[in-house]
Amino acid sequence: MTEKFKGNDPEDMDEMSFEELFNSYDTKIGQELKQGDMVEGKIISIGKSSVYIDTGTKSDGVVDKIELLDENGELPFQVNDTLKLYVVSLSESEVILSRAISGAGKVTMLEDASRNQTPVEGKVTGVIKGGFDVDILGKRAFCPVSQMDVRYVENPEDYVGQTHHFLISRFEEGGRNIVVSRRDLLNEQIKEEQKAFLAKVSEGDVVQGCVTKLMPFGAFIEVAPGVEGMAHISELSWSRVEKTDEIVQAGDMVTVKLLKIETREGDTPKISLSIKQVDANPWDNMGSAFKPGDQVMGKVVRLAAFGAFVELAPGVDGLVHISEMSHTKRVLRPEDVVQEGEQVQVVIKTIDQDSKRISLSIKDGLGDPWTGITTKYIPGSVVNVTLEKKETFGFFMNLEPGVTGLMPISNIRNAVSSGDYDRLKPGDSIPVLVQEVDEDNRRITLGSPEQKESDDWKSFAPDPKKETMGTMESLFREAMNKKK
Repeated sequence: MTEKFKGNDPEDMDEMSFEELFNSYDTKIGQELKQGDMVEGKIISIGKSSVYIDTGTKSDGVVDKIELLDENGELPFQVNDTLKLYVVSLSESEVILSRAISGAGKVTMLEDASRNQTPVEGKVTGVIKGGFDVDILGKRAFCPVSQMDVRYVENPEDYVGQTHHFLISRFEEGGRNIVVSRRDLLNEQIKEEQKAFLAKVSEGDVVQGCVTKLMPFGAFIEVAPGVEGMAHISELSWSRVEKTDEIVQAGDMVTVKLLKIETREGDTPKISLSIKQVDANPWDNMGSAFKPGDQVMGKVVRLAAFGAFVELAPGVDGLVHISEMSHTKRVLRPEDVVQEGEQVQVVIKTIDQDSKRISLSIKDGLGDPWTGITTKYIPGSVVNVTLEKKETFGFFMNLEPGVTGLMPISNIRNAVSSGDYDRLKPGDSIPVLVQEVDEDNRRITLGSPEQKESDDWKSFAPDPKKETMGTMESLFREAMNKKK
């Protein structure tokens, strides 16, 4: 019969395959399983609601598919993947498997589970001092609050009614004193998930994450179950950020870039993240977005003693120096003109791409009141002004917003009514004579319309008599020259 299987006939091949299968089946008959045993086997097939496992015995194992789903409700396994499961119950034809010992097991299995560190299934029934009551196979167990989760348990009541897997850390007095831990089991799962995550990502990758905690210096973000990284406050946005909650809130789903991954043996990996670097640096497009001379709207984001910083685009700030804030008044403090959060119109004066600096002006967008001033204030004309300030060398007089002239102290002393000027207070109005206008240097010299005779203020106004005498004198001299 042995010779028959050596032929090339397809029927011979079928018979040989059957014999091999039979022999394989026969070797499994002697292998037996019992409740609580751990089975490490490959997935044979995946059904709609169940996953079938090769248990290494004559009976295949079956586990509910829902037990194997990840947090997204998807099955992360495929045929031929190896799983580590536990026997819940068995018959001649089928072995029921689970990721942990469940209520289908026996109470006598609890001691073995404690000794072998086998996960057991338990339901949280209540909150007591220092922890929780947990029902495991009809036995009352205690789970310390510190062992219920890997994170701080803020609201213990949220866990009541939930069913979880636990490890038995203490089994005493025949089961009358049972202490369990969920945290130890979660830490083991986290280590496996961390290892799987770190194996498939590298620095520079972009992934999704959930904000778990905010701190003054940044935000902690979970990028995979049990894998947490930190985005420093400087990496939350290209814009200037004062507080982390201006950009993100706990529970937000965000896209992050893995900047640096530091793995340390026996310790949690240190991962640095960035939210802002998911998008390009806005300064890279400055050349096409803005140019000197542009008038744009911006938001005042910060005030300093020397000026105000205005955000033109996320991550792009420019400085309005205090000297560029107003044509119409002398600005001593930026907050006298603008406030943080205010929208203002500015003119771009210069852009330094290399040093990432932009010089802005508010007053250039409003127009210069000195432009064309010589046509508005003609020497010899009398105008009403308001006293701004008195100095030892003269009085500063405001002709209009942004235009101030000086009446020298000599002109005040030579005025017919000089006492009227001495009695003036800032804000008082008085008529004055425009003596000289220098638009280029922004200077206007003022005098009194009624000067003493010794003054030459009349030289600023035409004198008909002087003009007539000058003409007659020239005609007389011309006649005398002709006689000679």
